[in-house]
Amino acid sequence: MNIKESVIKSDHAMKITGEAVYVADHPTDGMLFGRLLRSSKARARVLDVRLPALPDGYLYADKNDVPGANKVKIVLDDTPVFADGTVEFIGDPIGLLMGPDEDTVNRLLERIEVEYEGLPPVLSIEDSDTVFFDYTYAKGNTDKAFAEADHIFEEEFRTGLQEHAYLETNGLIARPDGGRITVHGSLQCPYYVQGAVANAMGFEPDRVQIKYDTTGGAFGGKEDYPSILAAQAAVAAYKAGKPVRVIFGRREDMEFTSKRHPSKCGYKAAVKDGRVTAMDIDVKYNAGAYTTLSKVVLQRGIICACGVYNIQNLAVRGRAYKTNTVPNGAFRGFGGPQPFFAVEMMMSHIARNLGVEPLAFKERHVAAQGDVTSTGGRFHFPVPILLMIEQVAKACNFREKREAYKNQTGTRRKGIGMSLCYHGAGFTGAGERDLIKAVAKLRKYPDNKVEVLTANTDMGQGLNTTFAKIVANELKIPMHDIIIANPDTDRVPDSGPTVASRSIMVVGELLRRAAVRLREQWADGGEQLVEERFKEPGYVIPFDLEKFQGDAYPTYSWAVNAVELEADTLTGTVKVLGAYGSFDVGTPIDRNIVTGQMEGGTMQGIGFASMERMAVDGSGKIRGNSLSDYIIPTSLDIPNLQCMLYEEEYPEGPYGAKGAGELPAVGAAGAYIEAIEQALGDVRVNHIPFTAEDAIEILHKEPSL
Repeated sequence: MNIKESVIKSDHAMKITGEAVYVADHPTDGMLFGRLLRSSKARARVLDVRLPALPDGYLYADKNDVPGANKVKIVLDDTPVFADGTVEFIGDPIGLLMGPDEDTVNRLLERIEVEYEGLPPVLSIEDSDTVFFDYTYAKGNTDKAFAEADHIFEEEFRTGLQEHAYLETNGLIARPDGGRITVHGSLQCPYYVQGAVANAMGFEPDRVQIKYDTTGGAFGGKEDYPSILAAQAAVAAYKAGKPVRVIFGRREDMEFTSKRHPSKCGYKAAVKDGRVTAMDIDVKYNAGAYTTLSKVVLQRGIICACGVYNIQNLAVRGRAYKTNTVPNGAFRGFGGPQPFFAVEMMMSHIARNLGVEPLAFKERHVAAQGDVTSTGGRFHFPVPILLMIEQVAKACNFREKREAYKNQTGTRRKGIGMSLCYHGAGFTGAGERDLIKAVAKLRKYPDNKVEVLTANTDMGQGLNTTFAKIVANELKIPMHDIIIANPDTDRVPDSGPTVASRSIMVVGELLRRAAVRLREQWADGGEQLVEERFKEPGYVIPFDLEKFQGDAYPTYSWAVNAVELEADTLTGTVKVLGAYGSFDVGTPIDRNIVTGQMEGGTMQGIGFASMERMAVDGSGKIRGNSLSDYIIPTSLDIPNLQCMLYEEEYPEGPYGAKGAGELPAVGAAGAYIEAIEQALGDVRVNHIPFTAEDAIEILHKEPSL
């Protein structure tokens, strides 16, 4: 088998025929339907909750019904299962109403009265005096570099909320089973959910079973949130003694589940002899009301704050602020898209200030194999960015168009931009070694079929197919003899969460090694079990989180994006003429699957930069809470999308593969905005999303236009 060759996805038939079972497909006989009572205030004390008379069979659960800790286990346990005394954002769950008829539950929910004592909400980073996390690290001597600089440039960049917009909303079913609880539904990380439910219920983990239902997309949005919802549903089911189903409507999901962190990134750069010699970077993320995953999102964000560039002197600070808005969490790219947008624009603006073409300026600063990373680690493997630039430039005639689009007149003007980025593959720092400690197993049955036993989930990204390909390839057996069932914590080991672009690189390699051992021990007609455990590669410089020093990642995936567009200076509207990308994710385990991931992620990145605007009003309420007024790009918006693969093998990944899924969402925003700047007459743009209204505003400020 050629591991790169594309095959029909293993879940293709069941999804096409409708045989796949999603959480909403389960029979509801004997089940209660649950709806969350949510706060209507961004910040307040809850003085009283007055329920209407509940018919027989209808129940209400709140903080008083939580048998264990009223805290959801995520990273820090500060998110309550149900509000305890105060609410911290509009939508903060106060309780859960359940009953046998869904319409009746909805009517009763509207009749619940909550008495509040309002408190002044904090809705922005600028107004917040609560810092959840504060990290600093340094490299070289920035004071000396700034003192000796020929030029010093300073700018600030902002990014907004972004909604995941997965096809299937959050939904779970909790079932009491004697002295145990089973929860199943739409989720990414079964063992994360198990830990959260066990903590809320006061159970040992073996009394909590988490089963994964076929899931219609996640993009990070179902990494942390199912832990919250599962704890709530489990408490309700335990009180009722019956199964409880909670499935969100689209507006509920968009208003109250996690988003990409809004950011404010300040950059100060020193330039000496035409080179950037130092950067002083201040990264601020809006975490929302609770910490959820902000700690790790912020860590990744500040590690990559200087981009793909070899900046000798760095001073970096990162803070995550509490606000009374929806808690923000994981989203494809996990903290990377915000600073990569900022640093790419900063480098472009510095180049223009110096009278240099931005791409040429960036090329002079790109890191190389052996260079010291931002945190004092090493780029241990080749950095193919310069070669990838040429691949993209050739595909779109970048340099010729960049020159041709200077000094345009008329109402329709074109622009083209390019951005460079990476994504650290795997968990940040020592997470794989010290926290996850992944375990993967293969079980061979007497009929010589082999089952893959991992906790990793296929949310549409093709993981079941690629896992099956790896195992079948090593065992030299047909893929149809590989069994991969939806994960169930009663049956599979903890191979870690399906996050951080780690599944193929880390767990796929464990499966490959297990398959090699099974092949060597193969006994026809017998049952065999083989297990592999993660071991950190010997070359890794241990990461010290306190000092922010060492190898933050064992390796990196790389990308170059280019966007060509046409802007109408009368209306401010923009038409994307072409989006191009070169992506190095090592060896593609299946070319079609990987290419599809690159295409989808690129579109998400362009949406982040352009049309995906989600505002919070003065009361703290999210506006843009439906797919009719929160707009995401479609194939009609980007009709010419060319994603190319550049292969730089990673020796510790299966057949040379490394992290893929998150990379394509990281870099497209910088390319889009650089193209916007050129099309609008060499203006400066410092925020995204940049909409038609923004274009009109900036054009009105330019008298020469």
